[in-house]
Amino acid sequence: MDSEKSKCEKKSPSKSQQSKMLPSPFESPKRGPTLSTSTSSFEAVDPHDPVLNNLANSLFSKTADWVSGELDSTIDEYRLLEQMNRVTLTKYGDMKQITTNISKGVTELNEKYTNLMPYLEQIDQIDESISRLEQAAYRLDSYSKRLEAKYKQLEKRNV
Repeated sequence: MDSEKSKCEKKSPSKSQQSKMLPSPFESPKRGPTLSTSTSSFEAVDPHDPVLNNLANSLFSKTADWVSGELDSTIDEYRLLEQMNRVTLTKYGDMKQITTNISKGVTELNEKYTNLMPYLEQIDQIDESISRLEQAAYRLDSYSKRLEAKYKQLEKRNV
């Protein structure tokens, strides 16, 4: 086994040889040791560039203002929605009160109608009696006219 270990050790180059052959993944070609070999958003191109710092500060400031504005807008929308819900609740409360009053009124009217029902039936009976009496009066009038006509005929004969 020792011979196998020595073979493995012989095959792989030493750390000093590796560093000379391949660049370390933690070294940047521009500045030396970093986390990445490429220029990324985590690496500052020129950390002391005042224009870039001002632009970055401006970007973050404006982004913060935008996010703050969006949050304020959302808060305002929720406040408006809350106010609308309160108004709606009040309207529905008013409508419930109106409906309750209408229901009481309808109940009272139904009770009054029930109490008036016997009188209404009497009125209907009286109306039927009047209709029959009226028909009898028309028949009597017709009969009296015929009788009068006969009387006049008899009177003419006797005269």
